[in-house]
Amino acid sequence: DDMVNIDFRGTLDGVEFDGGQGKAMQTVVGEGRMLPEFEAALVGVKKSDNKSFPLTFPADYHGKDVAGKTAMFQITVNDVLAPTLPEVNADFALGLGVADGDVAKMRAEIKGNLEREVKKRKQQKLKDQVMDALLNATNLDVPTSLVEIETQRLLESTMQDLQSRGMNSKDMLNLSPDMFKEQAQRRVKLGLILGEVVKYHSLQAKPDQIRATLEDHAQSFEQPEQMVRWYYTQPERMQEVEALVLEDNVVTWALGQAKVQDQPMTMQELMGTAA
Repeated sequence: DDMVNIDFRGTLDGVEFDGGQGKAMQTVVGEGRMLPEFEAALVGVKKSDNKSFPLTFPADYHGKDVAGKTAMFQITVNDVLAPTLPEVNADFALGLGVADGDVAKMRAEIKGNLEREVKKRKQQKLKDQVMDALLNATNLDVPTSLVEIETQRLLESTMQDLQSRGMNSKDMLNLSPDMFKEQAQRRVKLGLILGEVVKYHSLQAKPDQIRATLEDHAQSFEQPEQMVRWYYTQPERMQEVEALVLEDNVVTWALGQAKVQDQPMTMQELMGTAA
């Protein structure tokens, strides 16, 4: 986990090759950014060390000129930096935005954020399982016209998102409706199924449910009440919240009809960060 700053020079039969030289390159030992043999050579070095070692490139290495060949590397160690954890104190809390530097308040905010994130991830996993079960249990031919409309909507939404991230129209030439057709079919089919389930079992979103969902969502903002008021002035946003409540109602109904088994899961598995 130490960060090593090095100058390096690689040669093949005494001749430098493209990409084999570098100045003040920084790498964290153990992250796997370098080839295993190169990283292994960094273990144990100290500042101002000079070291030479052979390195055999993999046969499938992206640099064809050196793939499968053995090069000789010379490195000079400019610096070695060890990671250190900061002290958890008022200054640390201030750095995280806690105005008065209250460590207890900081811990409470972090705990609250983690609990909300865990709740949201669990709900999403459960919702995905319920939606898959509804799809698998329903034999339904979806209208082609609805699929085409949803496909176009997904395409346009993706293009708008990419444009907002700085991509230009040339970068999106490879996007085609066919890329979204399967997703569109799923969404249209689910929409029809959910509509029938909501109507047949009277699972419409109630005002108090919508309010509770909004308040829960707003807790991640600095001024929750202001965020809730803003939502109530945005009809499109309110429709999105109502749709989420409808889905939650369907999930609750489905769980009442199904055999439910709890599955233990680590935090890393839940968050999708397990190694």
